[in-house]
Amino acid sequence: MEKSVWPRARRESARASLPRRKLVLGAAVAFGLVAGAPLSAQAAAPAACAALQEKYPDWKGKTLVNAINPHTPGYETIDPKNPSKYIGFDIDLGEAIGECLGFKLTYKAVTFAALLTTLAAGQADIVISDIYATKERAKAADFITYSKVFDGVLVAKGNPKGINGINLSLCGAAAAENTGYVEVPLIQALMPECKKAGKPEPTIQLYDNNANCIQAILAGRADTYVNDVNTVDSAVKAYPDKLEKAVAVTIPYSVGIAVPKNKPKFRDAVLAALIEVQKAGTHMELLKKHGLDVNNFMEPDILTAD
Repeated sequence: MEKSVWPRARRESARASLPRRKLVLGAAVAFGLVAGAPLSAQAAAPAACAALQEKYPDWKGKTLVNAINPHTPGYETIDPKNPSKYIGFDIDLGEAIGECLGFKLTYKAVTFAALLTTLAAGQADIVISDIYATKERAKAADFITYSKVFDGVLVAKGNPKGINGINLSLCGAAAAENTGYVEVPLIQALMPECKKAGKPEPTIQLYDNNANCIQAILAGRADTYVNDVNTVDSAVKAYPDKLEKAVAVTIPYSVGIAVPKNKPKFRDAVLAALIEVQKAGTHMELLKKHGLDVNNFMEPDILTAD
């Protein structure tokens, strides 16, 4: 498993207090990272993290379980060199947070739809798996948001159906989507609009992971797949002669780390560690390392159902 490590520069002290709803950080430090170059090894976390381990001692020396759906290239996937391990931005980010607070992570692979139920059932301690934080999902878990959301619309090469967004161009199209994804209700909302316009309604095929959705388009069973733009770009890169991105769209969500609702102290500890990860420049380095858009970077905040 790739280790998440801290750059040696830019040591900063922890904040004295953390506002719970909105956090304003200093300017994020974007370190230049040579493509493919590993992050430098660092035995100890910054001094600020030592202070956090004193403030939040309950998790120091522990091993926690991260529930993931390991089928999102760039974020979390099975290591092709070692099928028993996982690699990706979320894997590295989670381990950087764990390093800061003094805990280690193990992983429980589940379907996307089972991520929050696994957390709620106590079978996992945290979910760091490219999950969009929404008010509806916040009924099941608290979220620490850390990434902006840009969706891509994946289609077959040449875009034969002329799909150009989450709009009436989807009328009559077959959309492959992941069970439980926020894109499902967005497409469902188009059904009455298509009918009103005298056009056939879109249909939705539900799958358990990104790979199956992409394969549905390759096999001609589906016309489109709407998901995180980095996932769509990875699919186009893997099948440049068969797939293309019709368009990128913004949707009003953020990606978040999910933690149990009954553990606000743990939520605040993860938030504090994420702040230090960002201040040290690690977050930005990891976006570059895994080929993700640096525009996804956002300062952390907390989303709850309240």
